[in-house]
Amino acid sequence: MSGADRNVSRERVLDYRAAAHQLDRSSTEPAVLELGAQDTPSGSARLALAARGASADGLELVWTFRGAPHLHRRPDLPALATALWPLDDADATARISTTVIKEGAKLGLEAFRATAGALRAVVTGPMAKGEVSRAVSAAVPPSLTFWCEPCGSRHISGLLFQQAGLPGAVGVGRRQGTTTLSPLEPGYPMPTAADGTGALVRAYLRFLGPATPADAAKFLGIKPAVARAVWPGDLAEVTVEGKRAWLPAERLDALLSAERPHLVRLLPPGDPFLQARDRWLLAPEKSHEKEIWRAIGAPGVLLVGSEPAGTWRARAAGRRVDLTVTPFAPLTAATRRALETEAATVAGARGADEARLHVA
Repeated sequence: MSGADRNVSRERVLDYRAAAHQLDRSSTEPAVLELGAQDTPSGSARLALAARGASADGLELVWTFRGAPHLHRRPDLPALATALWPLDDADATARISTTVIKEGAKLGLEAFRATAGALRAVVTGPMAKGEVSRAVSAAVPPSLTFWCEPCGSRHISGLLFQQAGLPGAVGVGRRQGTTTLSPLEPGYPMPTAADGTGALVRAYLRFLGPATPADAAKFLGIKPAVARAVWPGDLAEVTVEGKRAWLPAERLDALLSAERPHLVRLLPPGDPFLQARDRWLLAPEKSHEKEIWRAIGAPGVLLVGSEPAGTWRARAAGRRVDLTVTPFAPLTAATRRALETEAATVAGARGADEARLHVA
């Protein structure tokens, strides 16, 4: 059977992804940590793990994909740093090309080497992010910095600064409301060449596939041409809603036999399940897509089975968390009962004693 003959519905794809993400809480160490859990806004990664019955214990917060903060397993970091290293000068330039350092971006790989090296030299203990930024800005080529009128000083491009964090072997933390950077211990050598980028593409296809090179590229923060250059060979092709897409060949049977799970989950903004770049598949109604992935202040998502069934927001009230769920359609009595349990899970992950649930 050819890929064109394997027609898979969007419902089957979502069922497959829910199983791949172990949203049934079948493991306290979910395999999706291969891609990490994004922590934007701060604290959301812990909620993503709690939704899977796991905790953040033993995980490290670092800047990885697209320079965004993610929780990762500590032993994975050296290989991840190498896999996320740009393939060549053109790839490096594309990742950091912004108006503020248009000329500096042309340095390509040297921009990453200089910034990662400066981070290693500057961050020898816990330091405030702003303090590190000033020191690194003074150490790198001037073309990698820009003039900030309000501060009256030059700053390194934030896009470059954060993408160089992992090869610079620095971890991210919070202290009294301030972002801090600390050296990762034990350290590891700075990458000299990219290795394992194709494995990251394959991991994306495993957890968020079937998908395309463009989808994987957007997640990794690279150009589609780079994704195609490292495109894995052991993939199966299917057709999803009339579009060609791929996933690891050994996962094809799991996709074709996927069944709708019986679960209710409150996924935080940025949850790994919501990181798929084919947003039209997850939220076919445009109004739902716009609400789920708002540019500022995105809500969490109520997942019923494997379908987004609404959004939710939380507000701290002393030692209590008030949760408001806004469903896309009326909820069943069983779903409402399950929401009470999930609200308590969110409260526990946030360090609160209790939750108060309101369904709009």
